[in-house]
Amino acid sequence: MDSGPVSTSTFILMMTMQNQENVLFVDDEESILELAVNYFEQKGYSVHTAANGVEAIDILETETIDCCFTDINMPEMDGLMLAEHIHKLDNTLPVIVMTGYPSLENTLKTLKNGVVDFLIKPINLNQMEICVRRVLNERKLFVENMLLKKEMESKARLEKLNQELVYKLEDLHILNKIMSDISTISRSSDIFRRLVEMSIELTPSDESKFYVINEVQGQPFEVAEALSNQYKMDSGYCLKKGSAQKEEGAEPLILEIVRDEIPLLMTENNGARGLPSENLSFMIVPLKIQEKVFGVLTASVKIGDKRFTDKELYYLSFMTQKVASTIENLALYEHINQGLMTTLRALVKAIEARDPYTKQHSNRVTEIAVLMGKAVGCSDEEIDILNISGPLHDIGKIGIRDDILLKPGRLTHEEFEKIKEHPDIGADIIGQLGMWDEHQKIIRHHHERFDGNGYPAGLRGDEIPFLARIVTVADAYDAMASDRAYRKKMGKDRILKIIRECSGSQFDPQLVDVFNRLFQAGHI
Repeated sequence: MDSGPVSTSTFILMMTMQNQENVLFVDDEESILELAVNYFEQKGYSVHTAANGVEAIDILETETIDCCFTDINMPEMDGLMLAEHIHKLDNTLPVIVMTGYPSLENTLKTLKNGVVDFLIKPINLNQMEICVRRVLNERKLFVENMLLKKEMESKARLEKLNQELVYKLEDLHILNKIMSDISTISRSSDIFRRLVEMSIELTPSDESKFYVINEVQGQPFEVAEALSNQYKMDSGYCLKKGSAQKEEGAEPLILEIVRDEIPLLMTENNGARGLPSENLSFMIVPLKIQEKVFGVLTASVKIGDKRFTDKELYYLSFMTQKVASTIENLALYEHINQGLMTTLRALVKAIEARDPYTKQHSNRVTEIAVLMGKAVGCSDEEIDILNISGPLHDIGKIGIRDDILLKPGRLTHEEFEKIKEHPDIGADIIGQLGMWDEHQKIIRHHHERFDGNGYPAGLRGDEIPFLARIVTVADAYDAMASDRAYRKKMGKDRILKIIRECSGSQFDPQLVDVFNRLFQAGHI
């Protein structure tokens, strides 16, 4: 029996309800793809996988995809290029980036390409599903609004719906900014300063402060403050330390929030709760870590007609939740990293105790390598890698016998072959820690030669990692400038002559020029 034609919107909604939601995972690690397939198929999703961006594009041309997860670092086409392609193809298709090594540069690039979330590896599968549900619901809401727009006959109703859509997209943009800004913070010392700055940027606040709660006394202790530019000008604020007024009148309210653990919004200050009259509108949001209030974020309107609404309270609550999670992750990472570095430094100390030459050699090599890195324009991330890898570059000598390591005379061929094992030994030690790939490369290849006659891999020219080439020059200089078991240190003129003569054979010519400039300028 023919029931008559079906409207376009009804047909689309019927198709949406009938079809499985299609998720695409793009990653060059097969283990991650296998886990994603097993987990999400059990949850009722239709799952597609690709090992790189090129394979992903082929899938996008033949399949209807509702959500895409992608790694950043992949062969042939990386995640950033894929996100850009998807954004041009369909700017409503949500893309979620996964990475094991976040950086500010990558985060900024992804935001420009419409990425809706940024997850840090290792990724919890439950967290991934929550993320999928959120972005799919947001996309569904967007589509439903577009369908309603087509069906509305009333101009006033249509304008209202359009305005609601604008607000929702604006909310999504702000939440995306909050997540991206917080995800770029790599040091716990920066997080509270950034929290109050974002409060000023994303709400009508004139003043925002963050207080840590003293566990012993139960009192709030201010650790960060930010003021709007307009308030600074209107109030004659002086940018000198200690020039801001103490907001002691708000302390009872702060303690009340600590006790009740519930955010507070005062759209208008009617004086009912003892808040000083200079605060025209006021918000307090607790920040909880492991179900305990660690601190509170406050925001105040002090001038003008603007006032806070529920939306601003939601933004601050969302921010504090994200910051709480970031604080826990940073604290865990810093604790683990500190423990690893303590262990590694203990190994270096053990080598120094055996070999007087090695003592302080690694530190000097690090200083020179960092100077050279800055001179050639290395990024902050690369300088950090040099600062960690430099002291550890000879850690593999822990595996070399004393009779070879400390031999006062020239080594035999067999003994030298044993010495040549220390870069691999050191890289393997570091490799056991995980996620230290760049540091491993420096340690393994700091004895390679530019002409390919080095060890352990015989790499040539640009095949040798750039940071390893920097350490090679610094290491060779300090070795010649130090007393060894089998010879005295060389004079500076002779060392410089040898380094110049080995430009293009042992050393990268570009780095020899940099070294000479730094030396002549008195920096080395």
